[in-house]
Amino acid sequence: MRRLTIGVIGTSTPTKKIEGLAEEIGYYLASNEVDVICGGLGGVMEAVCKGAKSNNGRTIGVLPGSSPEDANMWVDNVICTGLGEARNLIIIKSSDAVIAVGGGYGTLSEIGFALKLNKPIIGLHTWGLENSNMDKIALKTSDDPQKAVSDAVNLAKSRFEEDN
Repeated sequence: MRRLTIGVIGTSTPTKKIEGLAEEIGYYLASNEVDVICGGLGGVMEAVCKGAKSNNGRTIGVLPGSSPEDANMWVDNVICTGLGEARNLIIIKSSDAVIAVGGGYGTLSEIGFALKLNKPIIGLHTWGLENSNMDKIALKTSDDPQKAVSDAVNLAKSRFEEDN
């Protein structure tokens, strides 16, 4: 059986608080034996990879450019796309669930893709959304990294079991 892959999305210029949350998320994802997929660069992406690696986790970085050297030092598997921001869709399509930590407009685009593709998404200190159709979508918010990971893993597992 394949391992679950959780996407972690967020800003490349986080505050210390957001960076700390992302690192904790990576640590807890690794403790659940879940692979981390992210944009592979700095900020939240680097922090989540660092957290995962501190707990013997596995990380995947989907880069916007064509040079594997651009990946942060904590990425195990580098995917160079040469697609710029369009790589955001690859991250979401490759995720069983998504955790958004902070974030700018790139994160907002990834949240939009997750919602459009009906991927479970958990948000920590990120964009707020209002939509009358939200009751049909697995969208949760949390202030606790461990709970966010638990929710994401449980949602991903339930979707995985439904598909198999």
